[in-house]
Amino acid sequence: MDTRPLRENKNNMDASSYTPVPETSIHYDGWRIVAVCFLLATFGWAFGFYGQSVYVAELQRLHGWPASLISSATTFFYLFGAALVAFISEAIKAAGPRNCMIAGALVMAAGGVAIGQVREPWQLYLANAVLAFGWAGTSLGMITNTLGLWFDKKRGMAISLALNGASFGGIVGVPLLIAAIGHFGFPGGMTAAAIALVVLMVPLALIFVGKPPVLAHAAVAAAADAPSSTQIRARAFRDIAFLSVSSAFALVLFAQVGFIVHLISFLDSVIGRERAAVAVAFLTAMAVVGRVLFSFVIDRMNQRLASSLSFISQAVALAIIINVHNDIALIAACALFGFSVGNLITLPALIVQREFDPRSFGVLVSLITAINQITYAFGPGVVGLLRDFSGSYALPFYCCIAIELTAAGLIMVRGRKAAH
Repeated sequence: MDTRPLRENKNNMDASSYTPVPETSIHYDGWRIVAVCFLLATFGWAFGFYGQSVYVAELQRLHGWPASLISSATTFFYLFGAALVAFISEAIKAAGPRNCMIAGALVMAAGGVAIGQVREPWQLYLANAVLAFGWAGTSLGMITNTLGLWFDKKRGMAISLALNGASFGGIVGVPLLIAAIGHFGFPGGMTAAAIALVVLMVPLALIFVGKPPVLAHAAVAAAADAPSSTQIRARAFRDIAFLSVSSAFALVLFAQVGFIVHLISFLDSVIGRERAAVAVAFLTAMAVVGRVLFSFVIDRMNQRLASSLSFISQAVALAIIINVHNDIALIAACALFGFSVGNLITLPALIVQREFDPRSFGVLVSLITAINQITYAFGPGVVGLLRDFSGSYALPFYCCIAIELTAAGLIMVRGRKAAH
């Protein structure tokens, strides 16, 4: 008697009776990916974003190069990195999230070692080019695209929790980097930090980052003819809904990064270096608090309205910082500003998820990330120029307020419903 039909029927019944673990369960595999992405963000921001201030100080101390020369290499890092981030979605699609994550970690480590070995100015640009490749594989575009493969309904919470690693990179990663440089010297410290990156990240990625699940919307997308990345980008630049999101966040991050880079210089002359450090610590800590609190409700909120209110809260904080010179008030204003800092890198991806075709998610998030990075790369320089021109920080900070309020109105422009 042929029992194959019975066995096949049993197998089909077993397959149909299988119930995947939901995203809301603590046992869902995606939460392990969140933990890996948290560590990736910690290293990515410690080496890439916050690390740049360390490199500027060390290279000035070692070689006596002008700050403008070193800062121009930092701007080059952001701009070149932005060009690479725009294509991270295609890289993940071609090589898979695990391979891209490992490649990003290895290249970031190589860039860190290269920065420590710089002896001539041209070598600084070359090292920053390598670091930019690593930044593309360890920062926002990589993390949001990766988590988008594991999460749908809880994507906001997943991205918010993972990106706390960015703040952790500033709070813990940079002091450890400075300590390593103090103990081993600049070349030795950067090499030690690079080894720590590889030793921690590569095994975790190999063990925990497997094949992503087939989400419901992904199955629908697979059945349809998905547009090419070039088509998605071309349509995006003709879509008011996309343009309002990308331009609003680009403006706000321009103002935010420009303000934060110059914050200690401003506060130093008002309340002294020690209290300035306390104010910055409160700003950074509140970025973590704000991101964690928002993570529990962000998937259910009107995300454009939440963005607009966040922009307005930063404008209010800036107005207080400019006009009130009381220690407590300034520290409280920095805390208010910081409350929305973390969410401003999370919200664009969530708006894209809610308003655009799921098949476009990776490409559009990468594109917005690239636009934002290109724009905010010029923030510190413009704020500095306006400060030198006017003789104080009042003019540039008032300009930042105007930019924040403009973006608060712009983000509420939805246009027609996007269909990418």
